[in-house]
Amino acid sequence: MCGIVAYIGKKDAFPIIIKGLKRLEYRGYDSAGVALIDNGQLNIYKCAGKVANLEAFISEKNAEGTIGIGHTRWATHGPPTDVNAHPHVSMDGSLALIHNGIIENYDSLKQELIKQGYVFKSETDTEVLVHLVDNISKKEKVWFGEALRMALSHVVGAYAIVAISKDFPNQMVAARKSSPLVVGIGEDGDFYLASDATPIVEYTKQVVYLEDEEIAVIKFGEELKLFSINDEEKRPYIQQLEMELEALEKGGYEHFMLKEIHEQPRSIQDCLRGRLNAQEGRVTLGGIKDYEQKMIQANRLILVACGTSWHAALVGEYLIEDLARINVEVEYASEFRYRNPILSENDVVIAISQSGETADTMAALELAKSKGATILGICNVVGSSISRITDAGSYTHAGPEIGVASTKAFTAQVTLLTLVALSLAHKKGSISETDFRILLTELEAIPEKVKKVLETNAKIEQIALEYKDATNALYLGRGSSFPVALEGALKLKEISYIHAEGYPAAEMKHGPIALIDENMPVFVIATKGNSYEKVVSNIQEVKARKGKIIAIVTEGDTQVREMADHVIEIPETNEILVPLLATIPFQLLSYHIAVMRNCNVDQPRNLAKSVTVE
Repeated sequence: MCGIVAYIGKKDAFPIIIKGLKRLEYRGYDSAGVALIDNGQLNIYKCAGKVANLEAFISEKNAEGTIGIGHTRWATHGPPTDVNAHPHVSMDGSLALIHNGIIENYDSLKQELIKQGYVFKSETDTEVLVHLVDNISKKEKVWFGEALRMALSHVVGAYAIVAISKDFPNQMVAARKSSPLVVGIGEDGDFYLASDATPIVEYTKQVVYLEDEEIAVIKFGEELKLFSINDEEKRPYIQQLEMELEALEKGGYEHFMLKEIHEQPRSIQDCLRGRLNAQEGRVTLGGIKDYEQKMIQANRLILVACGTSWHAALVGEYLIEDLARINVEVEYASEFRYRNPILSENDVVIAISQSGETADTMAALELAKSKGATILGICNVVGSSISRITDAGSYTHAGPEIGVASTKAFTAQVTLLTLVALSLAHKKGSISETDFRILLTELEAIPEKVKKVLETNAKIEQIALEYKDATNALYLGRGSSFPVALEGALKLKEISYIHAEGYPAAEMKHGPIALIDENMPVFVIATKGNSYEKVVSNIQEVKARKGKIIAIVTEGDTQVREMADHVIEIPETNEILVPLLATIPFQLLSYHIAVMRNCNVDQPRNLAKSVTVE
């Protein structure tokens, strides 16, 4: 949650910070603020609402300075207001601080500081930090960077912090624990800081990802210095960014979400590139090849994830169990650590996350690691926390995903899990060579088939027009299409604010059928496969109760077409690959309905892209 941007150098800081905040706004957009040091003065500008509100607020002011920090907020403690917006400032106005994360023991720290005369203006946990640093600095007579390091030994929780002081106008200090923070090393002694690399790539590709409990002391014109919370100096590890600036722009599309939906033929192809060779009958997963035998011999593969990634994990469960005959369990990362799970060194825990920073998933991995389990990762962002703490893993190579509602990240995760299932099955011998090669050929053809599904966009837009005013919707699927039904319902909820639920088609009779009437749209995945006749029966049950059927069917289907109110055809493919095609119409449908309802597609209310707090 929350986006952090900071700059120190020779350039005007404000344009860099405001542009960076716009790129990070998908992390939170309840309020925004900037602190700049100019001629020895610390100037604060902040307000509730989106970054555009802040830009308008500052437009008539003299926002100058070559050192500054900026923040876009997703509210945890206290509602989105001008006062609760970051940066927060010490009582004497000398120190400003921004924070992403949650301070769990903020209340006890706050009460102690109140006893010592500190007055709090906001309802946030972050204001405790700035007063605590100020208090230690004054009591111990140390500069604010040392005071911050000392303060963090009293803090329980997660944080990415950047602080500046008007008494040290050429320095800033940053710290990280559980929440991500990256430092960009520019030319001529400039430095850029951000929650992720998207605001930095325009200026430099040389970056350092801060590790847990690392503190960065950044001085213009000097080398980056890193210290542990115990004051041990550490050597920065500089990495090269592979991200391109063009990937962060809309490219002529009205919304990032629509762009990212249409990028899926390429993102799936990028995930397959170098890993799949259908002609030679080969799958190569370099990131996890040394652990494949461990996975084959494991008691269980435990897939942990949240949200859309959890739906991808469910698809993975169907595929790995079906093809590789390995026991798989799928867990909500947010629940996994709290139910005291039984784990051993014979288990393999695989974390799935778009950002690689999801707090609950990180916590699940830490628990699994403490129990001796092997931990692997599947994520999209190179250099992310999950990629650094796991024993091994694979990147999905979906490219930057800016829209809050995940689209191409989901299909890339499913693609990678399909490769994992096929590779494990082949090495274990649970699939014949003939079937293996057939599936490789089918998977290789998926990007072109996704392009064909995208050509149904105009028809889907017409269907959306008919159901944009619905208040409820059901999504039904069987087998590996059931998680696609869950994902379709989630997309509709996320961006159009229509209540929707996904169910296994057979479960409809165990309760949800009571909701069906002539106003209820029911979206059904009814493609050719083992469960086709059963799904047809479920459709008849809905029609008998006057429900509206919108069916995703295999190209050329006639049986469902006669019963459904609308059909959306997808190309024929092997049943296990249907999720990669069937999810595309649901993404487009949700997008068009949200646009017709005048919803903010890329930044739906109350949501943030990367959930870095528990």
